[in-house]
Amino acid sequence: MAKKGGVDLPGWAKTMWEDMGSPTLEGLEPVHNGDLMERRQGLRRDDFVEIFMNVQAFANPEDATLRGRLISSGKSSLEILGEDGQCHFISREVIVHVVLIAHTRPAYIDDQELLAFEREDMKRRSKLHEKVEKETTGNDDSHLWG
Repeated sequence: MAKKGGVDLPGWAKTMWEDMGSPTLEGLEPVHNGDLMERRQGLRRDDFVEIFMNVQAFANPEDATLRGRLISSGKSSLEILGEDGQCHFISREVIVHVVLIAHTRPAYIDDQELLAFEREDMKRRSKLHEKVEKETTGNDDSHLWG
């Protein structure tokens, strides 16, 4: 295992960490105890994870394990950038166990870069929605029936 900045990373995670620009991993550990407002736990975007899935869902049992970086987490699936460099979408229904290898970002509420991205994304979506509304014909007669 490689040890970078006080955090042990397996070989596959070290390569992905270097591809991300070798962000500092110090101080990003989960906080499970203490004042409720100070606790920082749970999976975060860009975390290195190891996912074990139900082997019954796969013809080849070796395919039931996936290692990589968490790209997004939805209600029914996770998007993982695997160590093979491909994006994998995994149904939550087949996930049996998730192991957090390392956080690479601060907790959501402390992640200024992520919050700024989400603000800009909301603005972009709002502008796109307004554009669609303007370009849609008959948008001013939604109150009429028939």
